[in-house]
Amino acid sequence: MEKLDILSMSLSDLETKLLDMGEKKFRAKQVFEWLHIKRVSDFSLMTNLSSDLRLKLSENFHITELKIVRKLCSKIDGTIKYLYELSDGNHIETVLMDYHHGDSICISTQVGCKMGCKFCASTIAGFKRNLTPSEMLSQIYTAEKDSGRKISSIVMMGIGEPLDNYDNVIKFLNLVSCPEGNNMSLRHLSLSTCGLVDRINDLSEHKFGLTLSISLHAANNKQRSEIMPVNNKYDINELISACKNYIKKTGRRISFEYALINGVNDSRETANELISLLRGMNCHVNIIPVNKIKERNYKTDTSSVRKFQHYLEEGGINATVRRTLGSDINAACGQLRREYEI
Repeated sequence: MEKLDILSMSLSDLETKLLDMGEKKFRAKQVFEWLHIKRVSDFSLMTNLSSDLRLKLSENFHITELKIVRKLCSKIDGTIKYLYELSDGNHIETVLMDYHHGDSICISTQVGCKMGCKFCASTIAGFKRNLTPSEMLSQIYTAEKDSGRKISSIVMMGIGEPLDNYDNVIKFLNLVSCPEGNNMSLRHLSLSTCGLVDRINDLSEHKFGLTLSISLHAANNKQRSEIMPVNNKYDINELISACKNYIKKTGRRISFEYALINGVNDSRETANELISLLRGMNCHVNIIPVNKIKERNYKTDTSSVRKFQHYLEEGGINATVRRTLGSDINAACGQLRREYEI
């Protein structure tokens, strides 16, 4: 019999399973606390449970663990980049970052990515599989245990497209915010998507309170389709309509990510298009200096970043420039995994 992934189970699902096994309902909460508060990785350590129950648990369930195979620490800003090995031998990346408001972690949601964005290293090696809720949680739990740092915010912007792994991501969001477990407010979580319109609409129904970040990177369909194939399925008009619907239903501001690529999307004309596209929306633009990837010729000039920010602010659009962290360890997701597996 294949053992069940207990770390991916909600408290109510665990209660149902333990009742089916002839145990009292309250035992589920005890087990849940051991998993998500005390973070044990072995059922034998759950010392307030009987030895008989611990044996039953070990026979029916497994606890997901990640193995750290590489760890890079920035000497500039304290950023830590982890390369984790999964139980099936696949690898993912996680980045732990130090901000003035606390420690933030950028987690992966898939092994590889299907989306094919031209400026992204994660998509070059192709898509392998979705991550389970427990594998997403374990990136956080393992990083906290290894670093001794308490994570106060989560960014779902690592390897993979979160909304392409929709069901598992929803389970993860419910688990990480569960009051009986990790109990993180989803107002401290940002989810980044390249623009899967149907799933953005689905997500809006949950009213989670998280920050939705849209990887936009262009202001017209021709330009966006050239660098983001997803635009051929969901064009900019559909995407912006879904964003407005999300804002209306959740009351939350949307963040638009804009990777500035020299000679591609950094002109004054493009800035004006972007201003027209976003004017009147409850949003802000996060300008991102594009990461250098050896398979691509894309780059960002420092001077163009500030100019582009000025253009947007002059047009009434709130714009910030993303702080570059871990530059000495190539902290952008996808590169460490690719180098390790070559």
